[in-house]
This record gives sequence, C-alpha cells and structure tokens, in this order.
Amino acid sequence: MTELLSTIKSPEDIKALSLNQKKQLCEDIRSEMIDVISNNGGHLASNLGVVELTVALLSCFNVPEDSLIFDVGHQCYPYKLLTGRNDSFDSIRKENGISGFPKPSESVYDTFVEGHASTSIAQAMGLAIAKNATHDDSYTLSIIGDGALTGGLAFEAMNNVRSDLSKLVIVLNDNSMSISKSVGRLSQYLMQLRNSENYINLKDSVKKIIHAVPVLGKPAENIITNLKTSFRRGLFDGTIFEEFGFNYIGPVDGHNLNDLIHIFSQISTASNGPYFVHVITHKGKGYPLAEKNPGAYHGVGQFDLEKGNPDISLADSFSNTFGRELNKIADKDESVFAITAAMKYGTGLQYFYHSHKDRFIDVGIAEDYAACMATGLARGGVKPVFSVYSTFLQRCYDQLIHDVCLNNSNVLFAIDRAGFVGDDGETHQGLYDVAMMSTLNNFTIISPANYSELIYWLNKLINSKGPKAIRYPRGKEDSRLSSYQCTGDPFDLITGSNDNPSILFVTYGRVFAEVLNAQNMLAADGIETHILKLNMIFPTDITAAEIAKKYEHVIFIEEGILSGGIGEQFGRCINSNSFVIKAIADNHIPQASIARQLEMYGLDSNSIYKFIKDTYSNEKTT
Repeated sequence: MTELLSTIKSPEDIKALSLNQKKQLCEDIRSEMIDVISNNGGHLASNLGVVELTVALLSCFNVPEDSLIFDVGHQCYPYKLLTGRNDSFDSIRKENGISGFPKPSESVYDTFVEGHASTSIAQAMGLAIAKNATHDDSYTLSIIGDGALTGGLAFEAMNNVRSDLSKLVIVLNDNSMSISKSVGRLSQYLMQLRNSENYINLKDSVKKIIHAVPVLGKPAENIITNLKTSFRRGLFDGTIFEEFGFNYIGPVDGHNLNDLIHIFSQISTASNGPYFVHVITHKGKGYPLAEKNPGAYHGVGQFDLEKGNPDISLADSFSNTFGRELNKIADKDESVFAITAAMKYGTGLQYFYHSHKDRFIDVGIAEDYAACMATGLARGGVKPVFSVYSTFLQRCYDQLIHDVCLNNSNVLFAIDRAGFVGDDGETHQGLYDVAMMSTLNNFTIISPANYSELIYWLNKLINSKGPKAIRYPRGKEDSRLSSYQCTGDPFDLITGSNDNPSILFVTYGRVFAEVLNAQNMLAADGIETHILKLNMIFPTDITAAEIAKKYEHVIFIEEGILSGGIGEQFGRCINSNSFVIKAIADNHIPQASIARQLEMYGLDSNSIYKFIKDTYSNEKTT
C-alpha cells in the first residue's frame, strides 16, 4: 500500500487533499486493488472503473451522514479502501475478512447489504422519503450501473420519484456493461446520450446567461428555467430521465476528476433535486487486460498479473459442460432456444451464442421477464432453456408460480451455482431454489452429481413436458465422482458388504461425494451403511421412500436450506421417528471457501463420519 493511501482513514482525509493528490490517490487505489484481487479473487473490472467517481463523491458529500447506496455492490472496493478499511483490505472475500459487498455490520459507512441488481433506487427513494418525514437534511445517493438499470425494479422506482425529494441523487455509472455487454433499447438510448457533448459546459453557459437577466419576480424566474430546460432538451436527448422527474446532468466523463468534483460540489450545495447524474466510465480502467476484455475480468479468481485471467468461467466446470452440451443439442434441434440474464459467459452459453445467435436471447438483468417470456416461447412450440444462477432465480418466484406452473409450460431452468458459492458470501448463496420450486407440485427437479449425469439429464429433460429444472454447483466436478456412472434412474442405491445395515444416508448433488467418502470411512471402522442417492429430487419418488422405510435410522444430508427443503418433504413421506436432516438452518452464510462452508455446517465427510460415530456408536449398526 502506498504512503498516500495508508493515510486515508476516513473520507474527511480525502477532503484535505489537493486535486493533484486526489489524482495520485486514484492511481494508488487501482494499484492496491489489482494487487489484492490477483491474490484473493473478486470483482476487478467494475471496481477499476469507479475510482474517480468514488473519490469525487467522498470529496463532496459527508458520508455516513449522507447515505451512499451501491446497486449490486460489485463496485464498492474503492469505497471500502477510503472508509476506514484499507488496513484490512487484503482480507477481502476471505474467511473472517471484509466482505466483497456492502455490509452495514462491517462498517457504519455501508447503508444496506447489497448483492443483487436494480435495488438501489427503490431503497434510496424510501430512505429519502423517511429523511423528509423526520426533518433529516442529509443527502441520499444511489450508484447504479447501466446493466442494473435494465431491471424492472429500477424503473418502478423512478416511476414513483417525488419532486419534494430535493436531496436525492441518482448516479448512473454507464460503462456499456452488466457482466456481458449491455443489451436492449435502453442500451441503445444511452449510447445516443454518450455520443453527445459534455452537458456541464452547456449548463455553465446557460447559468451565466440567466444570472445576467434582471429578476422580475417568480413568473420571470419560471419562464427562464423552462427555457433553459427546453433549450437543453433540444440539444441533448436526456428527456426520459427528465420525464421521470429528475434534473438530468450528463453525460459526464467518469474519469475526469475535476469535472466530477465540480458537478457534485454544485449538487451538494443545492436543494432543487432530485438529480440524475449520467457518468461514463470504462470498466477495467487502468489494467490493460481488463480494459480489453472487461467481461472476463468482472469476477475473477486468483490470476497472474502479467498473463491475466483467461475467462470468466473455468473451461473445466459444470457451467461450461452444460454450455457445450446444450450447443450440441441445438446443432441437431432447431427448436432449442437459450436465454440468459446478462450471464452469457458465467453460465457457459458463449458456445451457444457463437453457433446459434438467432436462437440466443440475452434479456439483460431482468430474470423475471426472462422466465415469463420463456412461457411465451414454449407456447409457441419451441424449447426454451433459461440458464440462471440460483441466487438470481429468487427474483422469479411469482413467475414460477403464476406463469410457468399454472400454465404447465415446457420451460427448462438450468440452475447454475446451486448450493454453497464460497467467497461471494451471504448475498449469492444458491441454497433456496429447491425450497422455492418444490412448493410447486408439477415441477420436476434433477440434481446431477457429476458431468456425465448433467449431460444425460439435460438431454432427457429438454424433450420432456411441463416445468423442469436441472441444478448444478459452482466450479468443477468432484474428482471422487468423475468415474461414477450415470444410471439414468430416478435414484441409485449404493450398498456395502452388509445387505441389511441399520443406517441409510439419503442425499443428492455435489454433497454425495462427501457422503460416499464418509461411508468408506465408517466401513473401515466396521460400521456398514447404505446410501440412497436421489437424482430426481422432486417430486419424491415413492419407491425410494418405500426403500428408506426399511432402515432403522435414516439421515438426510442436504446442501440446501432446511426449511422447505427436500429433506423435510422426504421425511414426511417415510414418516419415521428416527429420521434426521442435516441441512442449513442459517440464512447468513459467511464467506469462506466452499470446502470450509461444508465443514461449518457439518456436511463434509469428516463431520458426517463423526456424527454417526457419536450418535450411533452404542447401537448395532452392522
């Protein structure tokens, strides 16, 4: 860490710096982020793009009295470095370290827990209204990206903006990106605005003219103000934000620190908002490899600073195995469509995109629209596959109930990042999709444990009728399961040398590897167990439940939420007094490696082994 950056303990220290020192501070922040993220992994490109913007905001506003709300939170690293966390920044995304997202329990400078897109304007609106009601004269600021602005929630919030929110400021961080390239009509509209001249020059010129006109009472003032607005609208097509009720300023160069400070200092002393400030930034700014390929450097693992990070999704991963297989299926079946919500690379759909652009649909950050639109595709006779992270599927619950299931639509949900997600922390855990979908009785849910099962069931499901989902974890298949043969059956029974042990494990998905290993460890101690591995986890297979009833002790191991999970539903079917569920009862999963998260919640093989030894050691188990 540089000497200058190390002196910044709070935003007040920034205010004392000269403009040249602030410019140097920006370079120091970039160097520190690149160094730490190359070791820890994290969101690089988005954070590199907002350095000057963050320094300018903290130079002009008084946080935390003025509330700053980040949309998504991918771009909060410079903010963390400048709000008392630079000494601990090298712990970011590590177990017991600082979070990669805003987190109020970590710092008074963080307003909300953030991790999902399109929420900040609604939160800022509510907070600003509350401040008005309580006579709080501080500012409320939202920083939202152009990708997040495509989400319907952002427009719902803007549609309800109030003219009395004079100290509400929305900052659009426009870098033409979400994770993949931004898409849709809004993106084209913003492109037109980007190509216009910098509005700040016009604003200053008009301001000088108005000040030279003698004030002849309120009517004359209103006429002049309206003329200024009409004049600007005639030259710059920023009317959509004006029509929502904002005072629009922009586009502004997001890397021109002098201009940014000039604009925000004017706003910070004004009381005629709400304001909408349109800032143009370059994702990956300051690191040439990220500037060239910002999508690949959105979220990265450890990488070599010189060689860089090859891609956003590992070549050997469930995501890319799914993507390659779906592309093969589409080569032979022209009715297959692929849908993504700004996650082309993250979900492995880049193969489909390159081969079948006419059947590839990127809706931007609008998962609920994607799910609803997919039902229209299905009604039209094609086969839609919506590939989505488990954590973002949560946005679609109403569509799952009302549009997909009530219409019995032939839509396949390919659910990526199911289960623990590691260092992304509590905002991104994929633990809730099963509990959501299994409340809907005409859904079929498959949970493969390795690549061969993923490939088999993907081919089978794509031609099956009704709503269905295939869910798979982040990263690679477990090497312990790479040779496990796919049976194509709804469930598999894995026995040992004893045909009639008293203990049965029931499990599914990635955690099957841990249960299998625990079975072998117990066998080495003379304790025989059987495993009922569910492949079709919902609806509950009656034959599987009947098999489970034959065992004295049934232990259900589930990498998912306890309440409403498959374990609870399976337990109701077998109605046994000796049925135990080991699942996750906590909604706040701390950041750590996936291996550590499994260990924390007793789902690793050592914990399972110890549980059986401690609980059943005095009983006859073989």
